[in-house]
Amino acid sequence: MNTIIYQPKISRLEQQLAGLLDYGSWMASTVIGLGFVLALIDSHFGTHDLANMPNMNIATAGIILFILLPTLRVLLMLVVYIRDRDHRLAITAAVVLTLILLGFFMGTHSASRIAE
Repeated sequence: MNTIIYQPKISRLEQQLAGLLDYGSWMASTVIGLGFVLALIDSHFGTHDLANMPNMNIATAGIILFILLPTLRVLLMLVVYIRDRDHRLAITAAVVLTLILLGFFMGTHSASRIAE
């Protein structure tokens, strides 16, 4: 029996987004793993407070990469929509990116005021 499997055509944007999320996830995971390995190596040499070790900053950078991936996705969508002259979706992506950045700056401003 011949079964025909329908495979929808994947758009260029979907391929780029999948690549960004795939490679970004692998990169962030690698950076986190590297930070943990270096921190564990340092812990064998006498430092037992893993949270305050300099190598944990590397793991923190990996976590920040994971947090940035959705923002980079919106930025990629904005660039593609502008290039394709799809103004309605470009404006939507720009509004979403503006809200993300506004939330980030408001959060860091609030955190700095609390720290004072």
